[in-house]
Amino acid sequence: MEFTFLGTSAGTPTRARNVSGLALCHSGPRPWYLVDCGEGTQHQLMRTRYSVMQVRAIFITHIHGDHIFGLPGLLTSASMLGRTEPLDIVAPIQVKRLIKTVLDNSDSSLSYPLNFIDSGAPGFHWQDKHFAVTNVALSHRVACRAYVFTERNLERQLLPDKLRADGIEPGPCWGELQQGKDVTLEDGRVLRSENYTHISRVARKLIVAGDNDTPALLADACNDCHVLIHEATYTQDVADRVGPWPQHSSAEQVARFAQQVRLPNLVLTHFSSRYQSGPGGAPHINQLAAEAMQHYRGQLFLARDFDTYRLEKDLSLSCVTTLTHSTS
Repeated sequence: MEFTFLGTSAGTPTRARNVSGLALCHSGPRPWYLVDCGEGTQHQLMRTRYSVMQVRAIFITHIHGDHIFGLPGLLTSASMLGRTEPLDIVAPIQVKRLIKTVLDNSDSSLSYPLNFIDSGAPGFHWQDKHFAVTNVALSHRVACRAYVFTERNLERQLLPDKLRADGIEPGPCWGELQQGKDVTLEDGRVLRSENYTHISRVARKLIVAGDNDTPALLADACNDCHVLIHEATYTQDVADRVGPWPQHSSAEQVARFAQQVRLPNLVLTHFSSRYQSGPGGAPHINQLAAEAMQHYRGQLFLARDFDTYRLEKDLSLSCVTTLTHSTS
């Protein structure tokens, strides 16, 4: 499982960081999934291996512009490139109205169907063959969600001794059982895949949170979670000066929460444009890392645009790819 940051800045872009966007894939870039689509996301995608032609679904955390203003352009570009495959958009209902308004008032149309799914619907659940997705309501100035991605259809290993003991010799049915399919034999016996296979590892689970000033809302979802991607818009001293109105989290808040729930991997993103990345810049983005490390003992990462992370089957997380970054 891999994910690539397309934007890590909060509110406005900087020279080094675009606004929010994240590409996620299970076992390769076809298909892939997009979480949030700030202005310029389609330009960011041009520097990655992800194509708008292969995106399976788009998940929008909330309606603020730095999370959705890139969506109309991305959708119409996919149409101009000839996309015909339907596209799921999981989002607040206002996003459907936004897209319709833009299309109606820009002489634009799409060559493929959009399937809008209300992210705020009770009991929300989305899935395909790779992921099951649920969400969690967060605390922000508008309705906002975190998306919980849980791996599906884990590879099965056959139990050949049990098969032979039950008189089932090697043949096509073994392959079907390994694929998770139940099999009916010629003698009428029904073989349940779950009885003749086992899954040797746990499903990988990742949470991508939108803007949120109360990390504790994710406590239940973080049970058995392997990676949390969460905003850390500023340090605690800045948060204290700004006051509660923006409803964002500080690095300290998120780090304290991650430590409390014993989260193994924490990736911080959505940094205020005030923070600089270049040598000698002030305030420097490393202040966020330093603050978080005072309160969190797990594996901590500060995301940068185009950083790609890989969550392995053994549940280890590493940053595997990064591009050269300019100063902010």
